[in-house]
Amino acid sequence: MNQPIYNVLFVCTGNSARSILAEALMNHLGQGKFRAYSAGGHPVGAVNPLALETLARLHLHQEGYRSKNWDEFTLPQAPVLDFVFTVCDKAAGEVCPVWPGQPMTAHWGMPDPAAVEGSEDQKQLAFQDTAIALKRRIELMLALPIASLNKMSLQQAVQDIGHA
Repeated sequence: MNQPIYNVLFVCTGNSARSILAEALMNHLGQGKFRAYSAGGHPVGAVNPLALETLARLHLHQEGYRSKNWDEFTLPQAPVLDFVFTVCDKAAGEVCPVWPGQPMTAHWGMPDPAAVEGSEDQKQLAFQDTAIALKRRIELMLALPIASLNKMSLQQAVQDIGHA
């Protein structure tokens, strides 16, 4: 029996760091059972170079990522989303589009590593810490028995992960 592939969208205001890291991690860790995307309400237009360096240090693909508007995922040809996670507090407070298919939503907010000031080492550490925190949350989600949970239980579980 074929298992469904779940589509996941990670949303952050600028779509340049946290959401990009989450997209890459979910695509890698989800092992074909999850297909991840990322977008922003006000995309900055470029992926933060330190996000790409972090992906390289984690031995993940660094190609093909771009900062894009979440409106792309409201179009008729967009993938039907099963889950939408905000990964920054600012995006959680924005009025998000109505996502086709009524996906599960949750807030998995975390500090912006791109906002860290200091040495290059301090900035790299902030990106590394963010990637590790996102990886833990994604691993918790991947461990959920999604197919056997009812909708209300699954919604609670994905919300709880954001508080982990």
